Amino acid sequence: MPFEIIPAIDIRGGKCVRLIQGDYGRETVYGDDPVAMAKRWADEGALRLHIVDLDGARAGSSENFEAIKKIVKAVRIPVQVGGGIRSFETLDDLLDAGVQRCVLGTALAKDPHFAEEAFAIYADAVIAGIDARDGKIAVEGWQETSVVDAVRFAAHIEEMGASRIIFTDIGRDGMLTGPNTGALAAVCEAVSIPVIASGGVHTEGDVAQLMAIQGIEGVISGKALYEGTTTLRALLDAVGPEEE
Repeated sequence: MPFEIIPAIDIRGGKCVRLIQGDYGRETVYGDDPVAMAKRWADEGALRLHIVDLDGARAGSSENFEAIKKIVKAVRIPVQVGGGIRSFETLDDLLDAGVQRCVLGTALAKDPHFAEEAFAIYADAVIAGIDARDGKIAVEGWQETSVVDAVRFAAHIEEMGASRIIFTDIGRDGMLTGPNTGALAAVCEAVSIPVIASGGVHTEGDVAQLMAIQGIEGVISGKALYEGTTTLRALLDAVGPEEE
């Protein structure tokens, strides 16, 4: 499978936003039309989109479902969605709408029986999102930090049946300071399933660093693309034509 550069679209109140380190009080709005943003990234060469329902992450239910449905209809590339997915009803609604992958986050820690059953029933269509702050997992839209070690939790999630993991380092998210390669390498050593990196990527060099870590199959990029510190084309070129 080729190494993927996955643009992120975070939706809050129907707008495209980015938070700094998951802080809802440190929000920047980058557009009021998530569908137009999705089309932009698809037109620029994205092979997959990562959508986060920030309202849903805090509410525990899908709050921007209509916008997500419109995005899926507007682009011809796979879409993965996270934020507020804590029931089979929400999973079914999203998958029926054409979402390719649903990302479980808080449910992994708060409702492991649901998560384990979801992995068994939906297989590759449900994946794990592990969000870490200072090496410990965070839940409820990153508003709560636990005492659970993120690397050990990743191994546990694989045992539960997850087919892949998105690993986000909250301390790097939105900071444009580069990915936490040490934590990512530790996660990749702890599991045998693919890992998608998220948080801090802002240069082509960051992509090269991540590609060198065995087990990482892609990276989610958000603020760097919106702030223009790099371009989607530059990140895709960093992957190389043979990979893309």
